[in-house]
Amino acid sequence: MEKGTLFIVSAPSGAGKSSLINALLTRFNLDDKLRLSVSHTTRAPRPGEEDHVSYHFVTTQEFEALIARNAFYEYAKVFDNYYGTSREIVESWLNEGKDVFLDIDWQGARQIRKITPEAKGIFIVPPSLEELNRRLVTRATDSKEVIEKRMSKAVNEISHYNEYDYVLVNDDFEETLLNLRSIVLANRNTKEKKEASIENLFFKAK
Repeated sequence: MEKGTLFIVSAPSGAGKSSLINALLTRFNLDDKLRLSVSHTTRAPRPGEEDHVSYHFVTTQEFEALIARNAFYEYAKVFDNYYGTSREIVESWLNEGKDVFLDIDWQGARQIRKITPEAKGIFIVPPSLEELNRRLVTRATDSKEVIEKRMSKAVNEISHYNEYDYVLVNDDFEETLLNLRSIVLANRNTKEKKEASIENLFFKAK
């Protein structure tokens, strides 16, 4: 069985990465080979978020106990809250041939690449900082102070785009979604992924 691809998706808050990943899994997962890793976090749930669906919501003490057990593939502290990815779940999906998406920041991405250098990084940027600010205000999930904090961090976050394999400018959502799907499909057909099956089909001794 071909091992799945681990996709790291990062973006400044409000650029649309979560919406794009969710749309990809909802509309283009007909073969059931796409998975989104549900992260652990210590931040409070936002309106409409469900525990174990949106995130695994835990206390700081619980999170730090998991760190001590080496339970995370990666973790980081962002805006005074912890975020982390379960090592066991991700590795089991990859071994089943599933493509797994990690919705994480550039700090977490660096940790992942140390463990899994073959992971593919996708960075999503807004068309402009003005548009990013508009989106953050429009979604109405953060206070004015939090929005200002996110905007002040955005330029620094975007400066790490060159650490990724692909960069998508999310100006038109549907076009960006199709580009994201194209990346997934292309990575399923690399020579490395197909090598074993080609050898068995055409060159294996009869």
